[in-house]
Amino acid sequence: MRDHMDEVSPGATLAEKVEWLIRNLWPADAGPPRNNVETAAAIARATGEDISSTTVWKLRTGRQDNPQLKTLTALATFFGVPIGFFGFPSESGPIGDDLTLLALRRDVEHGVIRPEVLRALVDLSPEARWVVDEMILGAAAADRRRHGGQSA
Repeated sequence: MRDHMDEVSPGATLAEKVEWLIRNLWPADAGPPRNNVETAAAIARATGEDISSTTVWKLRTGRQDNPQLKTLTALATFFGVPIGFFGFPSESGPIGDDLTLLALRRDVEHGVIRPEVLRALVDLSPEARWVVDEMILGAAAADRRRHGGQSA
């Protein structure tokens, strides 16, 4: 279960984007990846594109920042994101917000966030919603400090 969900900044490196996808948009039906071998195998099974564990390791660590288009296409397909997420021009507009909403919706569907909490948030007055916003932002900042800036 994720403690918080950071957005991917527009200037994020490819390694940061790949890590964000693995932590936030890993398909529920693929089973959680424990290592790069399992990550590569899950992507290959789902997409038919042969991706090695070494390639996954290089992408995650920033040792490869210019992979083949077929590798990026397989990642985009597996995680259900537009190819523009990796830096290619996209006609769909801002991608980060869309992905954050997608990850949030998946958390609700999988019981990580209770649906009644989101409904209650919508029903709050603007003033009360501002208080909740500040509490969430403060908790996220504290969590990032506690984990040394890494996603949990």
